[in-house]
Parts: sequence; C-alpha cells; structure tokens
Amino acid sequence: MKHFFSIIGGMGTMATESFVRLLNHRVKITKDQDYLNYILVNDAQIPDRTAYIKDHTKPNCLVDLRADVLGQAKLGPDFFVMPCNTAHYFYDDLAKLTDIPFLHMMRIAVHQFIEQYPDEPKIGVIATEGSIYDHLYADEIQAVGREVELGGSEIQPLVTELIYSNIKEKGVVNRELYHHILQLMHDKYGCNVILLGCTELSLAQEKAPDHPYNVIDPQSIIADVAIELSLKIRAGMDPKEATKKYLY
Repeated sequence: MKHFFSIIGGMGTMATESFVRLLNHRVKITKDQDYLNYILVNDAQIPDRTAYIKDHTKPNCLVDLRADVLGQAKLGPDFFVMPCNTAHYFYDDLAKLTDIPFLHMMRIAVHQFIEQYPDEPKIGVIATEGSIYDHLYADEIQAVGREVELGGSEIQPLVTELIYSNIKEKGVVNRELYHHILQLMHDKYGCNVILLGCTELSLAQEKAPDHPYNVIDPQSIIADVAIELSLKIRAGMDPKEATKKYLY
C-alpha cells in the first residue's frame, strides 16, 4: 500500500471508531479509491492511561504503545496519529522511537484554539483525571499564554461518569449529562470556549452536538489534519514537508 498513515488506537475502541468514522465521512469521494489509506492499530489491551499516570505501580501503558509504534514503523507510514489525549503523556517517548513524523493532537488543538479565538483569554478544559492530574492540557495552554479553567470540585466526577460509567463501560453517550457539564463550565465558570480533552468526550460531541456552547474538539481537528496531510502526500508532497507545519 502506498502513502498511508498509522493510527495508534484502541484507547478506547468506541472513541477510535468515532475517529475513523470522521475520516471516512469527511473525505470527498466519487469512487472507492478516493478514501484515505491508513492502518488502524486498535490495541484494546493497552492498560488504562489514567490509572498509570496517577499510580506508577499500575501496568505501564508505554510498553504496549512502544511495541505498537515500532511495529508500525517497520511498515513505513507517512506519519503517525494517536487519537487519545491522555496517551500523549507518553508522546516524547514514542516520537523519539522513529524519525517518522508523529502528530501531537493536543498541541495541534491548542494552536487551533489560538487561531480561532485570538482574543479569548482563557479556555475551559474537561478531560480524564489522568490528563488533569498531570497538567497535560494545562501545560500546553499556558505555554501559549492562555489561562486554563478546570471548574470546581463537582466537574470531574461528572466528567468521569460520562467517560467511564457511560461510554467506556456501556458504550453509550449520556446526552443530558454531557450538555449539563458544558452548561456548568459556561454558566458557572465563565468559559466561552471549552476544550474536550478526551476522545470519549469527542464521541459525546459527535453523538450530541445539539447545544449552544463553543467547543474545541481535538479528535475532530486531528481528523481534518490527517485528511489534509494525506491528500497532499498523495498529490506528491514529501511527508516530512507536509507535516512540518503541524510539528509544534
């Protein structure tokens, strides 16, 4: 297969399925050959990222992620994409395994926030406990000179319920709960823009977009970037040249 990219997925599977669905539905097609070339690694056995980030005695996800990246690198993809926000805790360790470009979903999303809302001084973030605990998005947002709002103590239990109890455990999106979280972040904590810092939240946005709030959806953004890069590379651009603008 010529000119393909590798998706390091399975974290979780429903969110990865959502990402692939975005890719397939957003490409303009008139025939089968217009779709993108990609290899999906849906490694559903990767240990929970939040569990390890909060407690290093838990199984280390890097072991499985490293094996997946090295295995795919042998096939020579044009670039890597990993549609899991929390797994970017391991980004530096993974990116240095190969000279193949590895897109950083979180940084790309934060830079789009800056471009889309240049006058917005802060952004609300809802994410897994692991991402919040290790300041994964907070560090990226503060690095570009913006404030981060995580909300009060009532927010994280609601977000965790939506991600784990609903989507991961039952495979369903609780529309009312998702909208309630967004409403709290907007009305109570003054967030005009809310970043969805977990791909399960991106799935919630895909399934329940009927709300009035401004969201930055990293999974949606990285899907568009993957499409853009794939088409440029297919048209003859060198992969490293094509991906350069997104390697912040």
